[in-house]
Amino acid sequence: MKNILLLTDFSNNAWNAIFAALKMHEHTACHFWLLNTYEPSFANILGDKSKERLGVIYDSLSKNSTIELDKSLKYLEINHHNKNHSFEKRSISNDIVNAVKEICNEKDIDLIVMGTKGATGAKEIFMGSNTVELIKMINSCPILAVPSKHDFKDLSKILFPTEFTRPYTKYELNPLLELAKTWGSEILITHIAVEFSLNEEQISNKEILIKRLGKVEHSFHNVEMQASVADSISSFAKENDADIIVLINYKHTFIEKLTREAVVKKVGFHSQIPLLVLPQ
Repeated sequence: MKNILLLTDFSNNAWNAIFAALKMHEHTACHFWLLNTYEPSFANILGDKSKERLGVIYDSLSKNSTIELDKSLKYLEINHHNKNHSFEKRSISNDIVNAVKEICNEKDIDLIVMGTKGATGAKEIFMGSNTVELIKMINSCPILAVPSKHDFKDLSKILFPTEFTRPYTKYELNPLLELAKTWGSEILITHIAVEFSLNEEQISNKEILIKRLGKVEHSFHNVEMQASVADSISSFAKENDADIIVLINYKHTFIEKLTREAVVKKVGFHSQIPLLVLPQ
């Protein structure tokens, strides 16, 4: 049975990510942990009675978190009928990264699921600050980031960008292979570059990847670099009707470029499909 962590702030964006995760794993035995984290804004608790105010604010946030989690579980109990799925709630007073680390270690989480809309709601930014922070800080568990308006229906095509610069282990490809086998998906392996000739190391890594994929349907595609890695990936995904983008969280590779482009430089990652980030 898989242990899947569903992050929620009770927004429509969070609910959309939850629904996508439920549909994606409808045929898989899963125990879902519904997690809400909360922290008081210290700008609101300064003053002579700061300690007293802090206690009141914590109590209020804790009660609201528990109430909303109970409502969410009730909703799922009434509206989501799948014998493969069970649910449990968790409310943690901490920042999101430390809270996720805590529950991942404690409950042996197999997948983290969250929405991607940032607090600013800026349409040109695909990944919000919490999503980027988790991708940067959590490299022990896959993270599924779901765009706010994505309506999950199928996984017939999985887009897997790679530079063939590193070998592929069985462990890190397992989530990708499981999804492909469960949904009968084709994996579109894309090499995004200006020049496509491979050196000996890249050729060797490509051969290892082919071996790892086994009988899973797959195809290779050379994609010319556009203005950015993000533009190249999202354009190819749209043109080929891909249902999800899968990346391995290697340092100094695509995922680092994406987070830097999409947030720091405000270059839009206009993907309308989920992003699954696999740990190295």
